[in-house]
Amino acid sequence: MKSNKSLSLVAALSVAALLGGCASGTKLNDKKAPVETAQTTTTTTTTPPQSQITPIDTTANKQPISAANLDRVIYFDFDSFAIKDEYRPIIEAHAALLKADSTKKEVAEGHTDERGSSEYNLALGQKRAEAVVSQMKLLGAGDSQLEAVSYGKERPAVEGHDEAAWAKNRRVELRSK
Repeated sequence: MKSNKSLSLVAALSVAALLGGCASGTKLNDKKAPVETAQTTTTTTTTPPQSQITPIDTTANKQPISAANLDRVIYFDFDSFAIKDEYRPIIEAHAALLKADSTKKEVAEGHTDERGSSEYNLALGQKRAEAVVSQMKLLGAGDSQLEAVSYGKERPAVEGHDEAAWAKNRRVELRSK
């Protein structure tokens, strides 16, 4: 019985010694790895290259935000009042302008293309205008600074009966009041 315990103890110690010898202390993700030569062991450290990009001052010659230098048109997909991500910066800029000056007011005018009934297009134009107004309010513009109106298909931006014309007519225009 004693010899089985002795053998187990010897086997366990042998395995521990073997495993201990394999763990050298250098990990694969260490930045410093030993480099062995015939005479000595040295350690090298790699340094990431420095960026050659020169920063640009984006504040130089910047005009203050004003309604005059902002885009004013947000376009929509057919039969939709969902605001596309590409037009969110326009809405954010107008909201910031209103938030900065509580005396300013804007009207969001909703428009549609010529397809569909007048009633349907008036309702869709209103939903588009209200979607823009709602986003601006969430960004800090005041309730009393904004108004949403719909012109439906009555005021097309472009005359025509094709997709190119219709795409330009599905819009909300932001106007100073």
